[in-house]
Amino acid sequence: MAACIELLENSTNAWTEANEVQCWYALQTRVNRERVVAQRLEERGVVTFLPVVSEVRKWSDRKKIIQFPLFRNYLFAKLAPSKVDRLRILCVDGVFGFVGPRGEGTPIPDAEIDAVRAVVDGQRPWTSHPFLKIGQRVRIKSGALNGVEGILVARSGESSLVVSVEAIQRSMAVRIEGYDLEAL
Repeated sequence: MAACIELLENSTNAWTEANEVQCWYALQTRVNRERVVAQRLEERGVVTFLPVVSEVRKWSDRKKIIQFPLFRNYLFAKLAPSKVDRLRILCVDGVFGFVGPRGEGTPIPDAEIDAVRAVVDGQRPWTSHPFLKIGQRVRIKSGALNGVEGILVARSGESSLVVSVEAIQRSMAVRIEGYDLEAL
């Protein structure tokens, strides 16, 4: 940790310049540390996205709504791919590293993050779904999820749209009955 601080103090161009392009990256975190890591990154000026799910939990004497991360042990950060920015992220306690080859991280398209955000923020019920690499990609053309892209799947006679984040190989499915779709 001391080495991280020393490297950061001695580096020039300490933070991202305005002309550098920022991309979303997935970060792998320690178990149950997603919120703490997100908070620490935001304190350092890093834009983060931690999609959460609300669930009612029952105990013998009460019920409570609990929020937990949609993708356990992962969160998303938007940064420029400079060595200084990467070092600032890796120096945060609880971060294992970037998701991608050799730990360098794989940029995640804004459309994938926006699709996850739209489904989580929407009022439609959805479920986690196994990651799919094959299938037809479609785009929703109307309604609250207009413009969201994903893979069309059918199970038990119901149509669902699977929205995937390829870098962390995680997906979620939302029922799309009544939505107008177009093939990509």
